[in-house]
Amino acid sequence: MPEVTLPDASTIEVEVRGTGPTVLLPVDPRPTEGAAADEMRRWGMDPTLGRTLVDGLADTFRVVAFDYEGHLKTDPKPDTLTPDAIVEDLLTVADAVGAERFAYYGYSWLALSGLQLALRTDRLSALVMGGFPPIDGPYAEMLAVTTATHAMSPPAPTSPPADLSAAPPADTAQDPTGSQAWTDPADFDWSSAEVTLPEPQTRQFMTLYLALRTFDDRAAQAGITCPRLCFVGSADTIPYGERWGGVTVDIAGPVDKSRAELEALGWQVRVLDGLDHTQAMQPANVLPILRPWLTASLSRR
Repeated sequence: MPEVTLPDASTIEVEVRGTGPTVLLPVDPRPTEGAAADEMRRWGMDPTLGRTLVDGLADTFRVVAFDYEGHLKTDPKPDTLTPDAIVEDLLTVADAVGAERFAYYGYSWLALSGLQLALRTDRLSALVMGGFPPIDGPYAEMLAVTTATHAMSPPAPTSPPADLSAAPPADTAQDPTGSQAWTDPADFDWSSAEVTLPEPQTRQFMTLYLALRTFDDRAAQAGITCPRLCFVGSADTIPYGERWGGVTVDIAGPVDKSRAELEALGWQVRVLDGLDHTQAMQPANVLPILRPWLTASLSRR
C-alpha cells in the first residue's frame, strides 16, 4: 500500500479502492490472521472488520482506508494528540489521495474525531459517528479513565500475559488500558485489570481528552453543515471502578435521551437494540446502516 507522510513526518499506509464519491475510513484494511484472528472470533469480533467494510462500500464509493489507531500505537503522539492534530492528519490523508470533498465514518474515539473534523473544514460531504454521542458525550468520564490509565501504565512497552497474547488491540474509547475489557464489559473485573499499554500510548489519549475538557458539543452543532448520521448499541454502557476514576462511560444513554433533539439538529439516529460497544461496530451491523445512508446522502449532493 502507498504511504502518506503526516505533518509530524511519520508515515501511514493508505489503501484506495473503488470509484465514486470518496469515503474516508480510518480502519485497518488488512485482515487479522492466525491465532489473533481465532481469538477475535471467539469474542465475537470480525478479524476482517476493516476489509469487510471496504469491500462492502467499494463497488459504489471510492474508499480510502488507513489504520489510524494502529498508526498511533506505532507512532504515538503523547503530547500532541489534540483535535487540531487529528484533523490535520485526516486532511493530509485526504489531500494525498486528491479528495477535495469526502465523507467520513469513524467509530468510538474516531467518531468524536469526525465531529472535530466537521467543525474545522467545509470539505465534508457527509459525517457518520458510530459508538459515540454527538451531544452530551462522556468527555469528562473518558478524561478520568485515561488519566487513571496513564498513572498505571508501564514506562516501556510490555507484552500482555501469554493467554492474551493472541488478542487484538482494545478499542480505546471503551478500554484504553490494553486489557481484555472490550471482550465482554458486563463480566470484566476492572478491579483486577492490568494496564499493558506503554506510557506514551496512554498519555496521548489523556492529552486528547484534556484538550476536550471544555468542549461544548451541544453548542458546536451549529458548525456542522453536512448530512450527518449517528448510531450506537442500546447496551453500550460500562461502569468503571474506583481504581479507574469511579465513572460510568455511557454511550447509549445520551443518544437515547436526546434522540428528538439530535433529529431536530439534523442528525439521523439509529439505536441498535441489545448491542454493546463491540457488537455495534461489527460490519454485519454497520454496513446495513452505513451503505444505504451514504448512498442516499451523497447522491443528493
